[in-house]
Amino acid sequence: MKQSWVREESPMVDTSHANSVKNVVLVHGAFADGSGWRRVHDDLTQRGFSVTIVQNPLTSLADDVAATTRALDRQDGPVILVGHSWGGTVITEAGVHPRVVGLVYVSALAPDKGQTTSDQYVGFAGTPNFVIDVQSDGFGYLNPEKFKAGFAHDLSDEEAAFLRDSQVPINMSVFGTALANAAWRTRPSWAVIATEDQSFDQAMLVHMAERAGAQITRVSASHALYISQASVVADAIQAAAQGSAH
Repeated sequence: MKQSWVREESPMVDTSHANSVKNVVLVHGAFADGSGWRRVHDDLTQRGFSVTIVQNPLTSLADDVAATTRALDRQDGPVILVGHSWGGTVITEAGVHPRVVGLVYVSALAPDKGQTTSDQYVGFAGTPNFVIDVQSDGFGYLNPEKFKAGFAHDLSDEEAAFLRDSQVPINMSVFGTALANAAWRTRPSWAVIATEDQSFDQAMLVHMAERAGAQITRVSASHALYISQASVVADAIQAAAQGSAH
């Protein structure tokens, strides 16, 4: 279990407001946009947090990291950085930003430095309900017939249909891009894992979270847990804010 996130290993981290972490930056994953964070945003703002939602272009890892970095640059103090799904890869790379004091992975990927996102799948079971249709230009969409089963089976038909119809395609080449940083090696981490996730093998999510030394919360939910279990996700973010303020 990793114990190497202590502050002296990351002297550039901004601790000037270490007793009052109030800033949260939320990073969405593939096939989605930032609007899916609405319930988490509303919950957190009611708790007194300042929340910023990144809109990833999903065109490359570098582009998504740049979008996240722009959001981090606008913060006025220490930040809890949160990623869902592919957003976990993004926060793993971008989370070395000096304002980031904690990471929250929401059924999210967490590669190591030098690894690609695709590397995380090796040795784990497939997910037959999570089907990506790759277009001729190299961008992928989730298969519409499988969308609800693979991504959002615990949402209403209407909610799942809106997510399906508004999905943002991702450049599939991003999954083959190696990371230059692994922020979880120098920042404390938390993970919320959906136990009914049909997008990732459960063992894969647990493996990545444990490798990062994350404090793990399990919740009965689909891959869209940031919508269906928004309060549980907000609880984990609040725990991260409190646990990082030391």
